[in-house]
Amino acid sequence: MTPREVQEQLGAAGYLADAPTGTVVHLAAALGKPVLVEGPAGTGKTQLAKSVAVMTGKRLIRLQCYEGLDESKAIYEWDYRRQLLQLQLHQNGSGQDLRAAGIFGEDYLLSRPLLAAIRSDEPVVLLIDEVDRLDMEAEALLLEVLSEYQVSVPELGTLTARYIPQVFLTSNNTRDLSEALKRRCLYLHLGYPSTEREADIVRLHVPELSEHLAAEIAGLVAVLRAADLKKPPSISETVDWARTLLALGASELSDEVTRQTLSVLLKYERDITVALGELSLA
Repeated sequence: MTPREVQEQLGAAGYLADAPTGTVVHLAAALGKPVLVEGPAGTGKTQLAKSVAVMTGKRLIRLQCYEGLDESKAIYEWDYRRQLLQLQLHQNGSGQDLRAAGIFGEDYLLSRPLLAAIRSDEPVVLLIDEVDRLDMEAEALLLEVLSEYQVSVPELGTLTARYIPQVFLTSNNTRDLSEALKRRCLYLHLGYPSTEREADIVRLHVPELSEHLAAEIAGLVAVLRAADLKKPPSISETVDWARTLLALGASELSDEVTRQTLSVLLKYERDITVALGELSLA
């Protein structure tokens, strides 16, 4: 499959990718390397991984990162309740050791997203979302998985992937990631789309909308993103706004309709006030 064909198939899956995106997705699959996707919140980073899963027909496994995430939530933990019950049944007062009880077999291993992707008996897409929310210690847990596609479990040994997963890591650039992590990945930056591309995205997801209104929506959103906002509108919020205008039967962006519906795009009162001034609607 060529990069151009990747773009076309992503488009069929509902994601309008540009040439660099199509190339990186193609190379990641060909080289078996993870993709680190960085950029502002709301630019389609998570949706790219979801669309690749749809495009390839693979199951999506998602690890949502957050501060304090540890090995037991990211990789694996033991089913302590079942282990304790098995130990009690096996020992029955005989004092035999833990290994004799057989409680460190795979039946007692609870797979979290990273190990689930490694142990999958079919190819999967692994999404490690908002990796920049992790602290450095938790980020280090990813390195073995992303470099060797394996997980070390002291009681069982090394578990190696039967199929190399397609891995996407997303980052909103809230902190710098380690060089070790970046070195293992292909890099892709997703910024906000051009006005023309965003109009195309709107028409893809809201085909009932007129071409003229889609262009007006994309143009106004571009103006707002250039303003001093706490949270600029995301692409998904642009699409939601287009659906809102369609539901209201609006055929153009009148001042009144814009005032009434700005809260679909903007989620802070201060941002709405700034936007009204920017658009001369105050």
